[in-house]
Amino acid sequence: MYQLTKISSALAALGLSTVLLMGQSVAATNATNDNSANATSNATNETVASKAAPNTVNNQAAANNAKDISPVTNGVSQKVAGNSRAAVSLNKFLPTIKYTTENLPAVAQKINAATWKEGTKIDRNLGTKLQALLNWNQNGVGPVDGYWGKNTIKAMQAFQKANGLNVTSDLNNETWQALTKNEKLMTQPVLVSYQLSEADVNIKTTSIPAGAEAKAKLDGMYYESVTEGLAEKFHISEKYLKTLNPTAKFTAGETITVYNPGNPNTKPVSRVVADKATETLYAYDAKDNLIASYPTTVGSTATPSPTGTHTVEVKVHEPNYTYTGNDGSKAIIPPGPNNPVGLVWIGLSKPSYGIHGSPDPARISRQASAGCIRLTNWDALALLGVIQNGATVEFK
Repeated sequence: MYQLTKISSALAALGLSTVLLMGQSVAATNATNDNSANATSNATNETVASKAAPNTVNNQAAANNAKDISPVTNGVSQKVAGNSRAAVSLNKFLPTIKYTTENLPAVAQKINAATWKEGTKIDRNLGTKLQALLNWNQNGVGPVDGYWGKNTIKAMQAFQKANGLNVTSDLNNETWQALTKNEKLMTQPVLVSYQLSEADVNIKTTSIPAGAEAKAKLDGMYYESVTEGLAEKFHISEKYLKTLNPTAKFTAGETITVYNPGNPNTKPVSRVVADKATETLYAYDAKDNLIASYPTTVGSTATPSPTGTHTVEVKVHEPNYTYTGNDGSKAIIPPGPNNPVGLVWIGLSKPSYGIHGSPDPARISRQASAGCIRLTNWDALALLGVIQNGATVEFK
């Protein structure tokens, strides 16, 4: 069985005086499939690598964090107010998005105005609006694509569960009323206009090879195209981004239509439950309230996830990834969004297991993992910003 190892140091710039040390091993059938990470804290081996996440939440931050953010954006998404550690972390991890609603094309205006009533067919316009409402209520749907599919239905069911509603497979009036009861949130636009900057389009890109040794020779596991990077920035499928912008060249200065991600959950997370049956990660606060959910891949038949309850031991932003072959040879795969564990590693007390990102967000809940909890990169980053050190991780 192949193994992968990752080790990380802390960011002195964020005032950390100690080094986070971890060894991360990954089991997979070969170098090119799955590549989910398994990790264990390693307090004896000093190591050097990419950036480790700060201690994002403590008791004082938990008290302050409730004041950090309004759930409603007003021309700016993913900008958390306040100076708690969670706010600082989230603002570091997630890109701030400045948008307008000027000169929106007709299809975007139609989506923004979409509404539902009993008997209404969920077309792509309404589907996009529903995905946005679920996301903004902290029940992630994965990449927004406008389709009423598996991950969207799961997000609706998590929302129903969190709000004490009957859990159903179809949208009903009770659920719609609960989704739309926040009048301020309902004024938030789903699709917005965004002017591309030089930083958006002049990014490092690369072609990702299949083998671990070839990947290790890259400078970074960057996006393969500008549109892949933009799709991930706006939490939207790359295909849908192109559909909404059929004539776009995706060059600096150009204004495009994008999905408005809204704002992340800022409530400290004390416990998460990885439910293998629903392929959902449920996040709870200190009072055991369900405050967020994320579509996930949890293990596989060949490499099942562990059972029982464990704790968060280490949090790493932009991890690298060391592949160990059957012959003992090692290949260190550099950090980047297309790294096998994406942009995040949250290592557990259970040796070689963790929560991590993914280089392929469209396949979340539609693929196998090597026993770990796999999220989209943006969900993993949002969780990284608020999950507490020592938080409980339960596999169900």
